[in-house]
Amino acid sequence: MLQLNKINKSFSQRGIVLDNLDLIINEGDTISIAGPSGSGKTTLLNIIGMLDRPDSGDLIFNGGSILGFNNNEAADYRSRNIGFVFQDHLLLPHLTVRENIVLPLLSRKITGQELSSKLDHSKELMEKIGILSFNDKYPENISGGEAQRVALVRALVNKPSLLLADEPTGSLDKKNAETLCDLLLEMNRLFGISVLVATHSEGLSDRMKMKFRLENGKLLSNLK
Repeated sequence: MLQLNKINKSFSQRGIVLDNLDLIINEGDTISIAGPSGSGKTTLLNIIGMLDRPDSGDLIFNGGSILGFNNNEAADYRSRNIGFVFQDHLLLPHLTVRENIVLPLLSRKITGQELSSKLDHSKELMEKIGILSFNDKYPENISGGEAQRVALVRALVNKPSLLLADEPTGSLDKKNAETLCDLLLEMNRLFGISVLVATHSEGLSDRMKMKFRLENGKLLSNLK
């Protein structure tokens, strides 16, 4: 589904972050990438999500290079294919849970039929993840664990083929971190979504089928 070929990225103050990095993500994969802060995990996820661009190399999605996309094409690629979950839930405080979740549906033009289908999908997700009961609450009225579940549904509402999760359990206690991990794997199982997580958490990393460590710009197998 997605292939990274010889990806290079450097920054003036940090030097080389990604060094001829290769990675293949197949449909339904669950992958973890560990590594210390500053090792380039977030940079790698941002390149896959077309939020950043490499200095060189190629990014192949479903058989075609996407690095030549202009900003509008890159935004459309993200909207159609990529879901993002971050350490902070980034919910808009003035919108209800429901409004936060459906916000990505407004990022591009879709037909009324597609909108109706995805609204139904969002309701199904909210029910499966256990947040349907606080549909009309505001972010300040729910817990951190609940807010992160809302962020997960928001990331999935457009039916992406790949979910990118950057330290998704970093701000959660152990119980809520385990719950979120369970949900990530359940979404992978139910909908065939590929999941790529960047994490410091050994507990989360160990539950992914493929485990890597990012060191000195290279992805190393992290099997125990």
